[in-house]
Amino acid sequence: MPRRHLRVMGAPEAPLRAALTALRTELGVSESFPPEVLAEAERAAKAPALPPLDATDIPFFTIDPPASLDLDQAMHLSRQGTGYRVRYAIADVAAFVVPGSALDAEAHRRVMTLYFPDERIPLHPALLGEGAASLLPDQVRPAALWTIDLDADGRTLALAVDVRRALVRSRAKLDYAAVQKQIDDKMAEEPLQLLKEIGELRERLEVERGGISLKVPEQEIVDRDHTYELNYRAPLPADGWNAQLSLLTGMAAADLMLAGGTGILRTLPAAPDGAVGRLRRTAHALHIDWPHHVSYAQLIRSLDPHNPHHAAFLQECTTLLRGAGYTVFRDGHLPSITTHAAVAAPYAHCTAPLRRLADRYASELCIAAAAGEAPPDWVLAALDALRKEMADGSRRAGTVERECVDIVEAALLADRVGEEFDGCVVDVDEHQPTVGTVQLESPAIIGRVEGGDRLPLGERLRVRLTQADPGAAKVLFAPA
Repeated sequence: MPRRHLRVMGAPEAPLRAALTALRTELGVSESFPPEVLAEAERAAKAPALPPLDATDIPFFTIDPPASLDLDQAMHLSRQGTGYRVRYAIADVAAFVVPGSALDAEAHRRVMTLYFPDERIPLHPALLGEGAASLLPDQVRPAALWTIDLDADGRTLALAVDVRRALVRSRAKLDYAAVQKQIDDKMAEEPLQLLKEIGELRERLEVERGGISLKVPEQEIVDRDHTYELNYRAPLPADGWNAQLSLLTGMAAADLMLAGGTGILRTLPAAPDGAVGRLRRTAHALHIDWPHHVSYAQLIRSLDPHNPHHAAFLQECTTLLRGAGYTVFRDGHLPSITTHAAVAAPYAHCTAPLRRLADRYASELCIAAAAGEAPPDWVLAALDALRKEMADGSRRAGTVERECVDIVEAALLADRVGEEFDGCVVDVDEHQPTVGTVQLESPAIIGRVEGGDRLPLGERLRVRLTQADPGAAKVLFAPA
């Protein structure tokens, strides 16, 4: 599921980069690993546990940003009768990480890769996460190999899902722009051309079941002559098609675990009315027409991420995903909530084990369920604590994202203190009606507003910028 994508360009000593470095220090986040963890990673890289099944004859390929080296997934797509066969290989982290080892303990401490606008803090040492465990091209790697057969409409066929350990070898490391160009120019070979065909079928099924995929643009902050500019990079259609295959696998994983009676799901209740109401006010601030008879899902599908106001609104829509959590169940006692509201189906995180701890465990549970076997004891022993670990890790990642947004917005406005802006009050503190949140029309920034009389919730308001300091990581406005 999407997160806000912030990317900062500029010299390390620039004020914005310095503020991000200070934030990592404040949060106790460090990229370095203890010596004993690095030593274990080195040993594991040389002698992983390899499966007997050899699937290296399948010409897999990966699709990731150009600079990415932590490649969790590789795919191969083909026709199968009147439908399709999706083969989806996921990095087998358990082949390298021994339960109870120092490497395992460090992964449980970190829980997930943290993304800052200027760098990432990885879950695993680079020797594994960007090396021996990554599905890099022309390298034989252990993987959890999913085979999912679809009908002509892109629906998963009954009893046509399998996952097992196998050796795989990716043939090509592709990026989204190159994939889009090959498909648009009709130069793509059939496995890649089918990405569009299957992706579009899955997108239609998503609409049918009431699911929502946010096309969240990447925000790029560029340092120009000691000031900062904000640009948006809208996702390509290929981004969405690729995401649909990940969703397909996550849904298949959830179904397998539910059938097996033990698992860990990614669940999300329906958004509360208050959260949707706040988004309506944000839409109003950004001049986005949202008639009351139009549902949230319909509105999202009508937006153009190339439009800066729409792009800003899509960024704010990620706030509706903050209620997502991890739900553990075992021994056939299924939870009361099994669905993810944005997916509109049961769903599990399983496709990014190099970046998320829970995915390693989901893979093990799915492999066991597909084979009709009991899950490994080490997986069962960790499940109850895993839910809390993932919740804590998600909160930490959320804190990183919110603090980074505050720092970036302060940097964008640092040289404009005293200026006035048009905005809309999107939230008011119920205990302090003179304190609230304002969404600017341009630049599309949200900040705290204080002062004056009772703030007019949902109405336009002219505000004056009184503070914008990347070091303080806050933007503050007052009614003009």
